[in-house]
Amino acid sequence: MTQPIERDAIYRRRRFPREVIEGCVRWYLTYRLSYRDLVSLMAEWGVHVSHTTIMRWVYRYVPEYEKRWNRRAQPVGSSWRVDETFIRTRPKTGYLYRAVDKEGKTVESLFHPGRGITAAMAFFRKAVASCAPRWPRKITLDGHKLSHLGLRRLRREDHRWKYVLVRRSPYLNNVIEQDHRAIKSRCRPMLGFKSYRTAAVTLAGLELAHRIRKRQFKFGPGRWSFWSLKKQWDTALA
Repeated sequence: MTQPIERDAIYRRRRFPREVIEGCVRWYLTYRLSYRDLVSLMAEWGVHVSHTTIMRWVYRYVPEYEKRWNRRAQPVGSSWRVDETFIRTRPKTGYLYRAVDKEGKTVESLFHPGRGITAAMAFFRKAVASCAPRWPRKITLDGHKLSHLGLRRLRREDHRWKYVLVRRSPYLNNVIEQDHRAIKSRCRPMLGFKSYRTAAVTLAGLELAHRIRKRQFKFGPGRWSFWSLKKQWDTALA
């Protein structure tokens, strides 16, 4: 009797095999390809898929891929550089909050429609949760006052924030300013997002691809640093 092929639960009842889905999502996040570019590439391999199908794959699987990759994430430093940058969406512009450590490793990111105290507090809560149980020692901000006020309010919620040194230094924040380029350059060909939801999911995927480039994940002992990108993805998602 023929044994059924084992499939990951997230791919059940899907028309296309796992390799096609993962390949399209990986290429879209890693390279400057549009959905229609991927349609043409897949057609050369005899796979006929529409650009809207690939778009739905990105929105469906990026959160799951991010969870599986984070199982292999390496710890980041305790000195953070935090900044926000605008991202064009409809009906108006949103803001991507990002943090890196002093070595340039990505700490966390959060896309938010506003740029106020609420957005800053939401980002810092998410950043601390992703690094738990470790806690930042220093946080370097720019001159945006609302981010400083957000940290002050957090000190009322958790006393541990009182022991975090908050600095204001445009010079030290050059690290995060330069790191924005990788995300902004990938967003530029997209000509903006149609909604906040699509922007949030896509930006999370772009951040994941950027962290992979910076080798922020580990696969155990051995010469895994010489693995191909496909082998790293296959191992991380297994």
